[in-house]
Amino acid sequence: MKFERLRVRGLRCLSDVDLPLGEGIHAFVGANGAGKTSVLEAAFLLSHGRSFRSGAKEALLQRGAASLSVYAEIRHEDGRIGRAGLGREGARWEARLDGQSAALGEVVSECAVVCFEPGSHALIAGGAEERRRYLDWGVFHVEHGFLHAWRRYQRALKQRNSLLRSGGAVPAELFEPWEAELSQTGEEIDAMRLRYLELLRPHIERSIAGLLPELGRVELRYRRGWAEDRGLADALAELRGRDLGRGHTTAGSHRADWSIAYELAPLREHLSRGQEKLTALACMLAQAGLFAELKGEWPVVCLDDLASELDLAHQGAVAGELARAGAQVLVTGTELPGALQGLSAHVFHVEQGVIATPAIINP
Repeated sequence: MKFERLRVRGLRCLSDVDLPLGEGIHAFVGANGAGKTSVLEAAFLLSHGRSFRSGAKEALLQRGAASLSVYAEIRHEDGRIGRAGLGREGARWEARLDGQSAALGEVVSECAVVCFEPGSHALIAGGAEERRRYLDWGVFHVEHGFLHAWRRYQRALKQRNSLLRSGGAVPAELFEPWEAELSQTGEEIDAMRLRYLELLRPHIERSIAGLLPELGRVELRYRRGWAEDRGLADALAELRGRDLGRGHTTAGSHRADWSIAYELAPLREHLSRGQEKLTALACMLAQAGLFAELKGEWPVVCLDDLASELDLAHQGAVAGELARAGAQVLVTGTELPGALQGLSAHVFHVEQGVIATPAIINP
C-alpha cells in the first residue's frame, strides 16, 4: 500500500499540510522542531489510533487550534483506493472511511504503517506493554476475530477489576461470569498470538541475521500471562484471594510478554543501546515483511531521524532492502541521510510547519 495524499491539520506545528506522495522514498529534511516527525506521526496515527511519541494526547493538538485531523488517500496493490481519516475536537477520535463514519478499527485495518524512531529501543529494553502492542498490531492484521475477542476481554477485565476494588467480601458467584469470559477470550487471544509468532519467527531470524550476525543464533520466547500448566479459568479462581488484596487481575492475556535472546547475549542486559536499536529495527522489518507476504503489499515504512539512529552501513542496508522491495518509505533528518544520496527520492524541505514542494533526486 502507498499514500497518494496525506493531509494534516492542527497536529503539533502542522497547521494545514497537504502532501502529494508517490512511489519509493520520501525524505523530510529540516531543523529540529520544524515538524518533520509530525508528518510520520500523522501516518502512524491512521494505522494505530495513537502516536508513537510519549506524552499526553492533548499534546498532539496544535496550540491555539480547536481540532486536529489526518486524512489519507491510500492506493493498494490491487489498484483499490481507500480514503481514511481521523479527527478530534475533544478527547474522542472520530473515524471516517470512504466518506462514511466508521469504527477506529476499520480505519486501522485500511492503513498499515510500521515505524522505527528514537524510542523504538523500548520494544527491547522497555516494559511488556510496548511488546504487546507490537505483537497485537500484527495479530490484528492477520486474525479477523482478534479485535472482537480483545474487546470482550477488556470489558470482562474491567468488570473483574471493579469487583476486586469494591471492598469487603464479594460473593464468588459475582466473579464467575466475568472470569468465564476472561478465560474464553484470553485463551482465544493466546492462540492467535502463538500462531502469529510462528509466522513471524523466520522473518525475525532473517532480519537479525542481516543486522546482528555477530550475536549468533536468535531465540524468540513467549510468556502467555498465566501458568503454563493450567487453564486461565483455574488460574483466575486460584489467584482471586491475592488479587483482592492487590485490587487488580494479576494473570491473563494483559500480562503476556515476549522476548528475544541471542546465543552470545542470552540476557537483555548483555545488549548495548546500539544493539537494542538494531534488534528493534529487525523486528520492525520482520513485521513489515510478514505483512507483505500475507497481504501481497508492503505497509508504509516510517524511519524517523535515520542518520542519528543508525550508522551509515546499516542505513544503507535498510534503505536498499526497502527500495528493492518497492515499499513506500517516509524518512526524516536534519539533512538528507547519507545512505539515500545515491537512491531516487522525493525530498521535502520542512521549516516551521511549512513543507515545500518536493524535489526529486536521482530520478
